[in-house]
Amino acid sequence: QVQLVESGGDLGQPGGSLRLSCAASGNIFSIHGMVWSRQAPGEERELVAQCTSGGSTNYADSVKGRFTISRDNAKNTVYLQMNSLKPEDTAVYYCKATSIATMTRMYPEVWGQGTLVTVSS
Repeated sequence: QVQLVESGGDLGQPGGSLRLSCAASGNIFSIHGMVWSRQAPGEERELVAQCTSGGSTNYADSVKGRFTISRDNAKNTVYLQMNSLKPEDTAVYYCKATSIATMTRMYPEVWGQGTLVTVSS
């Protein structure tokens, strides 16, 4: 069974930086896409950034130039480097992996449990 575990959520200062990690486990052969989304209190979940296995990336306009997504395919891990943090970045950040191939089956998508990022002085 494939599982995703996020880490790195914390209290950050406005203008500061945080780095999130998401590690996938479960006899994984390959993962096509890895995605970071976030959900602020009272808001709908929104896409933050995504990265394909080939390295193509895409970002929400609200984080372009401040956040960077990267992945280590050998470790089945995706990272989100968040710089120039703003209070409006406060949210639970979720990791998602898509088109996951294991030795026994293919998973269309798997979500992590989320990690809380709070940006406040």
